[in-house]
Amino acid sequence: MKIIDGKLISEQIKKEIAKEVVQFVDNEPRGPHLAAVIVGNDPASMTYVGAKERACKSVGITSSVYNLSEQTTEEELLQLVDFLNEDPDVDGFIVQLPLPAHLDEQKVINAIRPEKDVDGFHPINLGKMVLGIDTMVSATPNGILELLSRYKIDTAGKHCVVVGRSNIVGTPVSILLSRKGYPGDATVTLCHSKTPNLSELTLQADILIVAIGKPEFVDESMVKSGAVVIDVGIHRIEDSTKNNGYRLVGDVNFNSVSKKASHISPVPGGVGPMTIAALLMNTLKAFKTSQIK
Repeated sequence: MKIIDGKLISEQIKKEIAKEVVQFVDNEPRGPHLAAVIVGNDPASMTYVGAKERACKSVGITSSVYNLSEQTTEEELLQLVDFLNEDPDVDGFIVQLPLPAHLDEQKVINAIRPEKDVDGFHPINLGKMVLGIDTMVSATPNGILELLSRYKIDTAGKHCVVVGRSNIVGTPVSILLSRKGYPGDATVTLCHSKTPNLSELTLQADILIVAIGKPEFVDESMVKSGAVVIDVGIHRIEDSTKNNGYRLVGDVNFNSVSKKASHISPVPGGVGPMTIAALLMNTLKAFKTSQIK
């Protein structure tokens, strides 16, 4: 069994990005700039945005964060989105999800210019991805593909089973892996909460990607020997043996599944760091596109 080390690969990617950024900073009027908008004080969102800030700093990308109150109106948020759309010094930006319930997430996403949508959530970017046109690809699916590629995991003709059909992870990664090229050319089955006899399908998987949002949902009885397992989930569960009172787990029961898998991504340290690395990749891509115009 081999650990798919997302932390290690993300550090490699950041070093590659930093080399490019240094050249731009030395030879252009400015370097890449990523902005983040966060509404409210959701702890997970605050932690995630903070990690993105640190990652930007580590590679020389300028980072700015707009912290808005929980009571921010939709009109106020859309005004900020318009401002960032028009700011020539901002190459890409994200609006951290989830938003407070009174705000329409899709309306906000639709308002972001596709070329600045480094999260890859805009319908135009999703549509281009489906058609195989070069575009901003959602960070987590893009990170997963980077892991498969850099670990040289064969995907052509393999049966890939994706558990979870969200627009952020499950659906896009299923499309990406079914496209021509590498990593791709897989036969993909997309499963979800309404799929009957789920374990019958997961047991067929050469590559199993789990993004169902349920802690330790997949155990060894659902995985065939030698499968490649990518765990997208992350959850805090109570653990009195830990000083902080909890431990982090994924959607896969790592201890049991690792005994059968040929490769497995851990939680933490697997897909999570790759999501941020892929966001930096998209920011650099947006910057290069803006320099061509």
